[in-house]
Amino acid sequence: MMASQLRKITLALLLALIAFLAMNLIYTMAQSLLVAAIVLMVVLWTNEGLPLAVVSLLPIIIFPASGIMTTKETTLNYANPIVFLFLGGFLLAIAVEKTGLHKWIANKMLNLFPANARGIIFALIFTSGLLSSILSNTTTTLLLLPIVLYLVDDNKLKLRFSLGVAYGASIGGVLTPIGTPPNLILLGLMQGWGLEPIPFVQWVWMVAPLVLLMSIIVGFILSVGLKQISITHDLSAPSLNASQKKVLSVFVGLIFLLLINAPIKPYFNGLGLNETGILLGAGLLLFVPPFSILDWKQDKNNIPYQIMFLFGAGFTIAAAFTQTGMAKEMASYLISLVNMPALIFMLLIAAMVTFTTEVTSNTALISIMLPILYQVMNATGMNVTLFMMIATVCASYAFMLPIATPPNAIVMSNGVVSVKAMASFGFIINIIGIFLIVIIAQLLWAKVL
Repeated sequence: MMASQLRKITLALLLALIAFLAMNLIYTMAQSLLVAAIVLMVVLWTNEGLPLAVVSLLPIIIFPASGIMTTKETTLNYANPIVFLFLGGFLLAIAVEKTGLHKWIANKMLNLFPANARGIIFALIFTSGLLSSILSNTTTTLLLLPIVLYLVDDNKLKLRFSLGVAYGASIGGVLTPIGTPPNLILLGLMQGWGLEPIPFVQWVWMVAPLVLLMSIIVGFILSVGLKQISITHDLSAPSLNASQKKVLSVFVGLIFLLLINAPIKPYFNGLGLNETGILLGAGLLLFVPPFSILDWKQDKNNIPYQIMFLFGAGFTIAAAFTQTGMAKEMASYLISLVNMPALIFMLLIAAMVTFTTEVTSNTALISIMLPILYQVMNATGMNVTLFMMIATVCASYAFMLPIATPPNAIVMSNGVVSVKAMASFGFIINIIGIFLIVIIAQLLWAKVL
């Protein structure tokens, strides 16, 4: 075990050294050290040579030591307001799991669809997508995978059902700002750059058409060639118990507050409350009587501190890209391409992000890509928020490889999904996702961002 870990760390150090030597031929010392540090972290995140949280805290040591940023400049990124927005969202997610409310939701969703192969695939995609908009896509996949294994014995159906859960989690994760890390990275950077943030409710209605269309298309793709045999299942949905009703009431109240807080210009300016405070407040409310759903001593270990550190690392990488001038250097290459039609440039950005995130951390990728796009759009006068939104959503829409997203990796563990099958379905869905994102961005997002 130790020998294997040492090999992974050695590989990461070796690749970082190669990256430094190569970059130092072109860029400044600080920029070369930054690229080397990012390569080191991405490799360690990918091969799990060190725990996720440990790798995510490395910038606090590496960046000051190498003169990229001071310790204060580095650590400030780990206290970005978006980190606390995520904390509030995850407290709600812990309450959903603890009370079993997710099972009630899953039961209700599965019973809405026909009891055949296609119906179950659609049920799993929509259920996974809905849960992933409020829970982490990792948690959603882990919760639903046992249902897949229970429903049928046929391995071909298990494969399609498993992919339905994984793909549904990735598709639905973009529905809310708290659904997946790249969304939160975008909002955090927008705040830091003084851009007008995208309100929670506006985000949802902007992305909802994409999520709906992708869910329907992926459902049909996964059900191609399946005999529509009847599948019997015992998924009767019990009545909500008292604890579930409390959590559901908090969710309903939260949604109502977010709705009336969102501005509808020029008719209504909203309440003007900070959405980080709203989300965190809803999460903390679950500790307070008469709710008392969460208990700090019992539930503190379920808070994903490692993901909060990951956000901090992402914000730090983005800040370092701007501070060292690396974002401006990289942007100069893209600026030469902006004379092409806007639609083609959008497709280029979408394809580049989608296929790059297949082999690297989407958090690291989006932390690097957004500062570059910010520089490009500012230099050319194009819509900054629109292009960053496209890149952010594309970072979550990777369907080909097990390492692309946690849901993909999890469903590989059940032994019925092969890399070949995932890549075959995933490539087609990647292409569809790229075109759908760009089309919806042109028709809808460009008018409101």
